[in-house]
Amino acid sequence: QVQLVESGGGLVQAGGSLRLSCAASGRTFSSYGMGWFRQAPGKEREFVATITRNGGSTYYADSVKGRFTISRDNAMNTVYLQMNGLKPEDTAVYYCAGSSAYGRPTSLRMYQYWGQGTQVTVSS
Repeated sequence: QVQLVESGGGLVQAGGSLRLSCAASGRTFSSYGMGWFRQAPGKEREFVATITRNGGSTYYADSVKGRFTISRDNAMNTVYLQMNGLKPEDTAVYYCAGSSAYGRPTSLRMYQYWGQGTQVTVSS
């Protein structure tokens, strides 16, 4: 069992930056691929970014490519999402998730563990 707790959300102006963190419990963090998803009001939860177990490979949604960076520190049991050049359309609740699948899964169904989410609001 893995428990995930996100932090770092907040209110920021367009063009600004935020860094989200997701702390995982347990001693098997490095056994899971990790991802970030987001859900805006009235919309379905969508894929943002994913990183493999050892951090050697990442993959991003087209909407955030070049602006967001996912990384992980297995010694600290933490995954990060650095968000630069934020836009109002990035406003959402951001969730981190853990997957036992190999590769770089982008589907919600491939993730077994979810955090409670952290709100990111970007003002114009």
